[in-house]
Amino acid sequence: MHRFSIIFALFLAAGISLGAFSDAGAKQVFPDSGWKDSPDPLASTEARPGGEIVVFGGQYPKSLNYYLDRNVLSSEIFGVMFESLLGINPVTLDYEPAIASSWSISRDKTTYTFHIDEDARWSDGKPITAEDVKWTYDAVMDPQNMTGPHKINLERFHPPEVIDERTIRFEAKDVHWKNLLALGGFSILPAHAYAGMDFNRLVFEFPVVSGPYRPGRINEGNAISFERRRDWWQNDRLRYRNKFNFDTVTFRFFAERVNAFEAFKKGRIDLFPVYTSRIWVNETTGSAFFQNHIVKQRIYNKQPIGFQGFAMNMRRFPFDDQRVRKAMALLLDREKMNRTIMYNQYFLHRSYFEDLYSPDNPCPNPFVKKDGREARKLLADAGWKANPETGYLEKDGRRLAFKFLTRDAGSGKFLAIYAEDLKDAGIEMEVDQKDWSAWARDMEEFNYDMTWAAWSSGIFKDPESMWSSEEADRDGGSNITGYKNPAVDRRIEQQKTLFDVAKRNSLYREMDRIIFEAYPYALLWNIDYIRLLYWNKFGTPDTVLSKYGGENSALWYWWSDPDASDALSDAVAMDLPLPPREMNIHFDEIFSGQGTEPPTPAGRDAH
Repeated sequence: MHRFSIIFALFLAAGISLGAFSDAGAKQVFPDSGWKDSPDPLASTEARPGGEIVVFGGQYPKSLNYYLDRNVLSSEIFGVMFESLLGINPVTLDYEPAIASSWSISRDKTTYTFHIDEDARWSDGKPITAEDVKWTYDAVMDPQNMTGPHKINLERFHPPEVIDERTIRFEAKDVHWKNLLALGGFSILPAHAYAGMDFNRLVFEFPVVSGPYRPGRINEGNAISFERRRDWWQNDRLRYRNKFNFDTVTFRFFAERVNAFEAFKKGRIDLFPVYTSRIWVNETTGSAFFQNHIVKQRIYNKQPIGFQGFAMNMRRFPFDDQRVRKAMALLLDREKMNRTIMYNQYFLHRSYFEDLYSPDNPCPNPFVKKDGREARKLLADAGWKANPETGYLEKDGRRLAFKFLTRDAGSGKFLAIYAEDLKDAGIEMEVDQKDWSAWARDMEEFNYDMTWAAWSSGIFKDPESMWSSEEADRDGGSNITGYKNPAVDRRIEQQKTLFDVAKRNSLYREMDRIIFEAYPYALLWNIDYIRLLYWNKFGTPDTVLSKYGGENSALWYWWSDPDASDALSDAVAMDLPLPPREMNIHFDEIFSGQGTEPPTPAGRDAH
């Protein structure tokens, strides 16, 4: 299952999923405001630089350029190769300097001025300048460049004005709570290195970077390594102390997760997040697990919950009919799949904004259970009738049939159950499995009937890219279902000028009810913690992962521990146990630092 993401690249390196931060204040200037550089309280003082960590990266990507291939992996990688103007504190969620050492916002919230740090340097030693910022903006906004989803945020501004070598100014076309996030969060590229290249072909070769890691070895189709930069211009900043510790971070790629898990058990992969309940429940057995050579942990932190479901292309027949889409949801036996395949490890979705609800503010959307009778009634009302010779439903001479586009063989057991229930209702579903690149091309062009999509979420929500009618026809965009609704559009427009988070969330809950009734997805399930397996040779912070980040925050907070590595080697050689590590890690029970909680209940256990 592919995880789409609408987060900006740099902040993934801090373990944060953006979408949360607004320019609510009338004016902000640093460092005059009293901001001081200080260590990240989540980073362990025991961390030491050196060593390597090898992780599973999914299927081999078509690009490392996050502007061209917008997924979690490319975002993660791009975020440690290139920096943005601003950073975010991983605990308090306050803006912090990054490439920009200071910035200001006009009282009317339309003028944004950034002053670039005098120490900011590219890896080739050249200074980062305002021209680099402008060139990156122009490249993203160039109609010939396939950067569609990223245009959404930057098209809110007029082309920037270079004031001097280190100062750049943006004028917003309209007031929007997300303006500072959009400007502060887009990754800046070096004009002198890439200006003469075809941006759409800038996919794997990045000889000049600004962040803490640079591309290293590339074994096409199999692995990509990234090397820690000892000459990174921010290495001595306190906020990065004891972070970005590994000399080498290597991503290994496998077409199927089952093959990656086998590689993990053989020691070819160090860290393996588990997305499959069968593996978590049944296959974490044997000597390596019982003797704590491999650590098994559940991490309960503040990572926002997204959603996943079977997306239906509303641009196409037969999913241009709401009754058909609802019938598809009613024929999906989620409870059976959860019980028989996933060991009841998941909660079943009833919302597109799960963490905007809580026991005190429950989700009003009805729980969708499998109901073949109601589904058949909806289809009959839509004019579908069974052909007495074939048993399949037909309308206007067309059979109710569609293709399910997938890139994951592991989805087969779920789709087999679904296909059987659809067939019983007179519907034909053909599974169309493709590799990553072919799947991605089809999704960019919305060349599909139904597919499995999983979406991450931000701490605060921004529904425009996924649910705005204007985004329904933007190639490569997040509105993959082609959803259009004037009532939702009005609320999207209304939320743009709301700097009160509680008021925005109230609008999103209204939108959620409207979207839910349209059934653009047959919603599936989710989990409220992170399942980790890793070889017991690393040092980790007490919280293991960051406050808001996923499993890959380990890459930037863990470190290579020679003593632990030697102990593991000896234990494996002599078949001896190692001391166990805590199975369940609860961030709130461990971290005693002062942080800012989101102003709405997390609602992770609401369903």
